[in-house]
Amino acid sequence: MRVLLAVVFLVIFVVPAVAIDDKIADRLWESSKVLDELIQAPDSEIPKPLLKRAECVAVIPGLKKAAFGFGGQLGRGAVSCKKDAGNGPFGPPAMISITGGSFGFQIGGQETDIVMLFMTPDSLKHLLRDKVTLGVDASAAAGPKGREASADTSATMRSEILVYSRARGVFAGISLQGAVLRPDKDANQNLYSRQVDIRELVEKGDLPVPQPARKFVQSVSQATLGK
Repeated sequence: MRVLLAVVFLVIFVVPAVAIDDKIADRLWESSKVLDELIQAPDSEIPKPLLKRAECVAVIPGLKKAAFGFGGQLGRGAVSCKKDAGNGPFGPPAMISITGGSFGFQIGGQETDIVMLFMTPDSLKHLLRDKVTLGVDASAAAGPKGREASADTSATMRSEILVYSRARGVFAGISLQGAVLRPDKDANQNLYSRQVDIRELVEKGDLPVPQPARKFVQSVSQATLGK
């Protein structure tokens, strides 16, 4: 049984690069769908003031978690950042991935949609690295809940990244301490048809938005405008 579960775990979490490339358009579409459902949900718990203040918005649709004694999580998504030092519209997305592990008595599997709000200019710098460990390299916390929640809570004042999850249709704050966020270089190369420096997407934002990514950027813009 343990061998069988190990094989299933590898199939879920170790995805061939070719398969990832084939699903980039679907990943962007699913990311935009998560945001569209977020702003349309009457019981959304992500405060609008926080969405409006966000420097970048990242979405990981269907973050996969699995465990049998040891656990792991894997998700792939996209992030879009404001151009012109946070004063302009949202720019072309960067494809990203997130991984993590845990140990102890646990069993089961789950898929969860993740939304991350990068709240400070310094938080953008973390996206320029090859990888960043949440809670270690960058402060991250479960985002405060409630449409009318104050944007000046202790969580927002101390954390560069606020994290929300959606399971069973409800968005709520979640902690991803120890998870590793990194650029998905192969997916970015496939999306932009060449090797792309992450700075071109996160810091400068001067590349044209590829057609498969336009809906995602539009959804990010609408979510942060509170429309």
